[in-house]
Amino acid sequence: MNSGEIFLSVIIPAYNEERRIGKTLEKISAHLSRQTYTYEIMVVCDGSKDKTADVARGMAGRIFNLSVIDRKENRGKGYTVREGMIASRGRIRLFTDADNSTDISHFDKMRPLFDGGCDVVIASRNPRDAVEARQDVPQGALKRLLGHMGNIFIQMVAVRGIWDTQCGFKAFRDHAAKAIFSKSQIDRWGFDIEALALARQLRYKIGIIPAFWQNDPESHVKMSAYFQVLWETVRVRWYIMSGKYNL
Repeated sequence: MNSGEIFLSVIIPAYNEERRIGKTLEKISAHLSRQTYTYEIMVVCDGSKDKTADVARGMAGRIFNLSVIDRKENRGKGYTVREGMIASRGRIRLFTDADNSTDISHFDKMRPLFDGGCDVVIASRNPRDAVEARQDVPQGALKRLLGHMGNIFIQMVAVRGIWDTQCGFKAFRDHAAKAIFSKSQIDRWGFDIEALALARQLRYKIGIIPAFWQNDPESHVKMSAYFQVLWETVRVRWYIMSGKYNL
């Protein structure tokens, strides 16, 4: 690796996260500072109405290689992750949620899969994907039912064989990140499905690690997002069939 190369880029999409972003950055920095590889941390603000960007910028003096993109217009998580993926420089580019529900230490499990030839590696909270996957506090019965039914629909329409497409901890080799996110169209919650569907269409090798997911009661995801994801899944299928992605 050249001295100027970055091995890992950690992209954190953030919307109104002034209360949590500092703690998350400290945890990520503490783990990465113990590693032997080079890294950068990038917070991408999605038109936040609070002081998320100010809090993040204020930590730049004590967190190595931290940058902040402060976009004033809210465009959605998909747009925000895409912006970070394209702007980052790492040979591997990981996005993780601002609530730190999947700890950065999970990347240690991803590295052997990348070394084994994977182009994309995702974390899953579903034991059907990875036997050791678990959640510290199970979601309510209604959310579990909706999630299960929604995933069956997602598998039928866009991404077969993956039981958890929505876990917010996914990593891409640089060539895969550039190819996938330069073509992606979904700006909001369905972007995970689109990224995996495009990875399949581009014949990239996808690996899965088990996640230990820690639910945050202050999550910004609303019930309406489930139905938005289903509609965006249909859009992804249509875009593939119509040639919109120019694959």
